[in-house]
Amino acid sequence: MYDINGNTMRISVRNLVEFMCASGDIDNRNTGIRDVKAMQEGARIHRKIQKSMGSDYHAEVPLKYTISMISEGGIQYEVAIEGRADGIIADIEENEDGDKIPVTPVIVDEIKTVQTDVSGMREAVYVHKAQAYVYGYIYLKKHNLEEITIQLTYCNPETEEIKKFSEVKTKEEIYGWFDSLMEGYKRWSDFLFDERKIKIDSIGSLEFPFQYREGQKKLVSNVYKAIEGERTLFIQAPTGVGKTISTVYPAVQSCSHGHTDKIFYLTSKTITRTVAEDTYNLLREKGLHFRTVTLTARDKICHLDQRNCNPVACPYAKGHFDRVNDCVYDIITHEQVINGDKVTEYSIKHQVCPFEMSLDVSYWCDGIICDYNYVFDPDASLKRYFGEGSKGNYVFLVDEAHNLVERAREMYSATVVKEHFLECKKKVKDMDKALYNALEKCNKDLLALKRQCNNYMIIDNLSAFPVNLQRCYSLMEKFMDKHKGKPVVDDILDFFFEIRHFLNMYDCLDEKYIIYADHDEETNFCLHLYCANPSGNINLRMNQGISTIFFSATLLPVNYFKEMLSGDEDDSAVYAHSPFNPDNKRVIVARDVTSRYTRRNRNEYEKISDYIHSMALSKQGNYMVFFPSYSFMKSVYDIYTERYPANFIDIRDTLENESDAYISSETNVIMQSSGMGEKEKENFLKLFKYRSDTTLIGFCVLGGIFSEGIDLKEDSLIGAAIVGTGIPMICKERDILRKYFDDWAKNGYEYAYVFPGMNKVLQAAGRVIRTDTDRGVILLLDDRFMTKEYQLLYPREWNMIYPVNVSLVEQCISEFWNTY
Repeated sequence: MYDINGNTMRISVRNLVEFMCASGDIDNRNTGIRDVKAMQEGARIHRKIQKSMGSDYHAEVPLKYTISMISEGGIQYEVAIEGRADGIIADIEENEDGDKIPVTPVIVDEIKTVQTDVSGMREAVYVHKAQAYVYGYIYLKKHNLEEITIQLTYCNPETEEIKKFSEVKTKEEIYGWFDSLMEGYKRWSDFLFDERKIKIDSIGSLEFPFQYREGQKKLVSNVYKAIEGERTLFIQAPTGVGKTISTVYPAVQSCSHGHTDKIFYLTSKTITRTVAEDTYNLLREKGLHFRTVTLTARDKICHLDQRNCNPVACPYAKGHFDRVNDCVYDIITHEQVINGDKVTEYSIKHQVCPFEMSLDVSYWCDGIICDYNYVFDPDASLKRYFGEGSKGNYVFLVDEAHNLVERAREMYSATVVKEHFLECKKKVKDMDKALYNALEKCNKDLLALKRQCNNYMIIDNLSAFPVNLQRCYSLMEKFMDKHKGKPVVDDILDFFFEIRHFLNMYDCLDEKYIIYADHDEETNFCLHLYCANPSGNINLRMNQGISTIFFSATLLPVNYFKEMLSGDEDDSAVYAHSPFNPDNKRVIVARDVTSRYTRRNRNEYEKISDYIHSMALSKQGNYMVFFPSYSFMKSVYDIYTERYPANFIDIRDTLENESDAYISSETNVIMQSSGMGEKEKENFLKLFKYRSDTTLIGFCVLGGIFSEGIDLKEDSLIGAAIVGTGIPMICKERDILRKYFDDWAKNGYEYAYVFPGMNKVLQAAGRVIRTDTDRGVILLLDDRFMTKEYQLLYPREWNMIYPVNVSLVEQCISEFWNTY
């Protein structure tokens, strides 16, 4: 919204008035959404109107005005307001000094494209009028005029129908209005400059809050230098390195030297967002003055049981824009830690939408803690920072960056389903003939593809389908606006977004995409734009900041992640030194068992059960066993219950009583179930409280909720067995991915299967050693781990591997425990 350089704040005319003059309700029934095509069409209409206006019409006139101010804290600063007026209508001549001056009455023209029927408009929208007022003020003041005409020109881009509103403003009127506007804005600009000084002063005396571990100071230095040099950095950061403080601290330091205006801490999991909050709080305890906001998903923070963002259904949506600025100012002047609870508290106090308010709060914060999608997702990203290609002095700290590859593939891929067109046709048949025909045209395009497709097929060219789909989208937008509030709009809304996302991704289409068609499990015919390599799209967003730091405990092999995330193998990478004693763990590989599909039988399941029993028998304590799927896990679980005595706990029972009530003095076994709720997950983990007189074995799914992002320290977990190499299930999409990378002269099997699988293995193995006093065993149950292909992917910390067979595993584990 603004840009600060030294003691000058730059803000566009549009951003200024949209911030200060917006009013009214949040209303999800308005479907007008600014996408690339809409903006292109709007620009075309602008140019057409401008060219039709004659020689006295001067288009895209740059205007700028700078105001000197003194903050409440005594800081002298300037606010530079700038923009381009769509049109200045006047007869302009050059004077003796070569200056261009108007010699006739002046009209400031502001052009707005709207999807509605302009003939029904009764007056100009106030925020649009305010934008023209600012241009009028700057032009009037520059040329010392006594009055100026303000004109709003509205145009529907499809019908090209035009409606104009105009009014004459005297010098006194326009001066008075502008002075009032800037008097209202001054409290915000004062806040920024006063808070910035306090922040910079606090950073100047801020020291690293811990004694540096071996290699940690170098890591902090690498991060700072990457930000200073506006570069990308990849960090392989083993558990215990202190990756959060080692990235946040140098990023905060960069704020004091003019490199950084805002830090985005990005992650895919709630628990790591909490770690980021705790890290900022730790620095605050050391004297840091730094305001952060944690963004919570819209559905999670909504006050309603079922979100419905319109003034009829939600009292917080009604009049939201009338009250939100006072709410934002209230919270930012009273809180430095703005988390979900604080957002909820202040939103109730001021009766505003908590989600939209939190986004507005982020403007005035130094750090934003949020999910990946707020930066990278084309549908959910923060348009106020990244819309229309805008740039800023932003640093992106991407935690658990190994997760971003698959998340980004999902974000940048798109699918349309033929049957959805048929369903929509039925709903609009008697209401809109043009839309009905457009839907039928798209349906015929997909039918032609369907007739060629057996299992699946790769498609080189979509012919006229994108053009027909764009026509369909435009008509749907008009239809939904016309029938706003009717049930039919709710019925087709998801399909509308499906089409919009497909069209937006089609605009991104390049050699990193695969177009293919197939039939889903319900035999629906689907057309996919599959983003095989998301680096191009990710890099576009990275370039809107100054530096990106990717870090994770499992960025191996690092060149794979460079290819998939930034797209540049020349980006810097560091392997942080693990501070943990390597002798505190033992990595054991079973040579006589496998999870290969061809060998999934009772014999293998029995052998796996024996390995699990031997691990648990060697020392009382808590263990987890990770399986490649729920069905595999259930097969081994059933055999384990047959062969070994144990107390088998049903997680559903623990919802009624304390979890501890179900732990017996013997071996206890609990199994993860699909679709576990938060309470079930919480109770599952509570069972892992250490008790010296019991053994607990948790049967879990590899890649699931317990295989990463949980922190079971000390004796809460002393061993993990990982069944299989974690490779994804063989399917059409994975095979398409494999072939894609083969065609690019890569090892497609590794890219599609091995690397993602091994990443899950490393994450699960990382649950065992969480502190420098932890000790434990890692049992890899698949003979493939002994092959060179997998050994090359071992982290450096696995400096010693112990191959065993089932008859020797108990001895190998017991030897490890007997050394302590």
